[in-house]
Amino acid sequence: MTDAEKPTLLVVDGHSLAYRAFYALPVDNFSTKDGQHTNGIYGFLSMFVNLVKAEKPTHLAVAFDTSRQSFRTREYAEYKANRSESPAEFKGQIPLLQDCLRAMGVPVLTKEDFEADDILATLATQGEAQGFEVLVCSGDRDTIQLVTDDVTLLYPNVQGVSQLKRYDTDAVIEKYGLPPAQYPDIAALVGETSDNLPGVPKVGEKTAVKWLTQWGSLDALLDNADKITGVVGNNLREHLDGVKRNRSLNRLLRDVELDVGPADLAVRPLDGQAVRDIFARLEFRTLLPRVFDALGGEGGDAAEETTPTATAPTPTTLDGPALATWADAADGAVGVSIALLGGDPVRVGLATADSAAEADWTPAVREALAAWLASDAPKLFADAKPQVKALARQGVAVAGIATDVVLAGWLVRPSFPDKTLADLVQRFLDEKLPESDPTQLVPETEGATPGQLAWFIRRVAEAQRAEMPDSVARVLDEIELPTLTALADMELAGVSVSHDKLSSFSNELAARADALAADAYAAIGHEVNLGSPKQLQEVLFDELQLPKTRKTKSGYTTDAAALADLQESAPHPFLDLLLKHREATKLKQIIDALDAATAPDGRVHTTYVQTGSQTGRLSSTDPNLQNIPIRTEESRRIRAAFEVGEGYETLLTADYSQIEMRIMAHLSGDPGLIEAFNSGEDLHRFVGARVFGVEPADVTPAMRTKVKAMSYGLVYGLSAFGLSKQLRIEQSEAKKLMLEYFARFGAVRDYLRGSVEQARQDGYTETIFGRRRPFPDLTSMNRVLRENAERAALNAPIQGSAADIMKVALFRVRDELTSAGLRSRVLLQIHDELVVEVAAGEWDAVERIVRARMADAAELSVPLDVQIGRGGDWDEAGH
Repeated sequence: MTDAEKPTLLVVDGHSLAYRAFYALPVDNFSTKDGQHTNGIYGFLSMFVNLVKAEKPTHLAVAFDTSRQSFRTREYAEYKANRSESPAEFKGQIPLLQDCLRAMGVPVLTKEDFEADDILATLATQGEAQGFEVLVCSGDRDTIQLVTDDVTLLYPNVQGVSQLKRYDTDAVIEKYGLPPAQYPDIAALVGETSDNLPGVPKVGEKTAVKWLTQWGSLDALLDNADKITGVVGNNLREHLDGVKRNRSLNRLLRDVELDVGPADLAVRPLDGQAVRDIFARLEFRTLLPRVFDALGGEGGDAAEETTPTATAPTPTTLDGPALATWADAADGAVGVSIALLGGDPVRVGLATADSAAEADWTPAVREALAAWLASDAPKLFADAKPQVKALARQGVAVAGIATDVVLAGWLVRPSFPDKTLADLVQRFLDEKLPESDPTQLVPETEGATPGQLAWFIRRVAEAQRAEMPDSVARVLDEIELPTLTALADMELAGVSVSHDKLSSFSNELAARADALAADAYAAIGHEVNLGSPKQLQEVLFDELQLPKTRKTKSGYTTDAAALADLQESAPHPFLDLLLKHREATKLKQIIDALDAATAPDGRVHTTYVQTGSQTGRLSSTDPNLQNIPIRTEESRRIRAAFEVGEGYETLLTADYSQIEMRIMAHLSGDPGLIEAFNSGEDLHRFVGARVFGVEPADVTPAMRTKVKAMSYGLVYGLSAFGLSKQLRIEQSEAKKLMLEYFARFGAVRDYLRGSVEQARQDGYTETIFGRRRPFPDLTSMNRVLRENAERAALNAPIQGSAADIMKVALFRVRDELTSAGLRSRVLLQIHDELVVEVAAGEWDAVERIVRARMADAAELSVPLDVQIGRGGDWDEAGH
């Protein structure tokens, strides 16, 4: 029989490759609506179908481990004991992967007390003996020993499982210098870190290969160990038992009793309906046609129908007046897509349910279409803000935005928002958006035109509305869309920043960091890279013998929180200098990023991200203005660089006082907290008096600090342990403090408990305005996942309501400033604060508007207290 006539047996190590796939793909991008993580499954199946299509095996199987326990762990209890527990996100993916494979007609093999590699070794040996060409696909290097003239190993590269390296006999010899059968001998001497098998100290691959080449085999080497000279020779003789143990454990068994043999593993047709059912459950759409293409089977023709590339209408190209007429005559909401190049409009597309039109963005088209764009005619966008800003820069206003499908998709699924229109088309229409390949200079396929994109936007918008709960739809219509246009105005306006102040402070910080570094080097007697975790570990834990911090994969953590705790418990001059150096360099990075982001107009134009959090809070980027520290002398100097711009008189700052505690009082209905806010008393002094049983005047600063920490901590699910750590008090005192707090504010305790239980029943939390945040892990069997979800669920309604209130205040202030004909404008929204640039003569009107609109942004059982400040820069305007 010639090689071409030989049947091909492909055997795959399912567990090891799924694990690699899990780490190769971002876990946050692969999750079903009910919270099941799927990145390991998706990555494995993508690799698998490509492999099957490329190799065209006649016989096929995938083997899995049954557990971490096997005959090897009985022989050596420490075998693989160094491996950490599988990530919670990975758990549960293997059974689902096995279900997928069975539906695809692929035999799934397991054997109690044996590892998957033993199954592969048995099948490879049998297959070779029975005349098969054998392919072994595994991420375990022990399988190198299986390679022969008829057995080839397909080994994944370090980047995951998308690329496989072929190891035949020649490739193994080229890499290791010995034939495949002797690879286990190398591993026995060197050790296998992943299997927790220590090798001979100071013996690496080169030494091992040299010895094995010299003596011919591991047995001969060990018999002549007394002839090996030097330190490594002594080490070898001291570790003979370990080497023999390693060789025993890394020898794969080739005679495992299996219920099937190679001949029983012939590729058979997949069950089309079963594959569609489980892929629908896992929300795999684009993968489905690839599976049918690679494995065939009944219903294969129907696979393309599950993820079709829909045929959008061919847009009609119109001139400016004709396009405006077309838009005015459109029935219902119109999809709109503005193609941008370098931030400028280049082509516009419009679409109704069954037709589309488009035009190049010329001055004539801009003039003709401006009135329609500024009208209340309902318009549907995807990622509207950049398009609104691009049009505004050309003097064209946009009104009547009825939806932004990217925002809507995020509101429906805030944990895993879809980033692009293509993602949304897949999720809501189960179709594929035509896209050109950006890596090709001359794409083989044309992408959708602006008119066709507008048609897809319209259809996605309809599908989203059908799926969106009424309360979430109200959040979109009444909060997020008005916020979108307010943010566009703020980003266009930017904020004036002093280059001189920033560069001066940056130079000071650079000099401070250099001095701190020099002092740190002097404290240990040599230089070290203060930014290298590895070198810091050596200094802190080996040289200085400081107590170990939390263990990580690369040693012990050197993150800021851990080192701050270490300095508290085991102070050392070097550690103090290191922390101060980090603070100085971090501040310098923030300042330099701000300075670099200053535009030619002398203003910083940050980009606000509406979809950047699950709670609804805004984030900002390019530069990030949310990471400027607060309430420190350094932060005041940074804020002082944000100045009133030319043509304006002053800055106004306005922020909410204790907004989260006010929301807590409202949601819990606790009479004590409500009384505190309505009486105008200092909240923490009032609460302290109740908790400690003293008059408000007798509440000491220490008492107030403890009560303040607990009040805010409860909002974030703080435990007695966490409170004791934060306040540096005994855990028993923290527990007593919490008991006394709840004895006097029992409604708070009842609300917190009840909100989590309600979320467990509903599967989500809800803000005052109806924003939802799903929490599928509240019913997880994994304790860590469940407890993390419980803590987040405590806070979500409170933090989410605060975010909603801030957004309502933002766009209402913006709208009233505009309607009043004032030049003053909102520049920033940072945390719970607004910054307004006030024109000359407009202070009284602006202050009145800001106070009123922030105070009435929500109807609570307690007042929303607004603090106002005024000054020539952000720091001076602080309060």
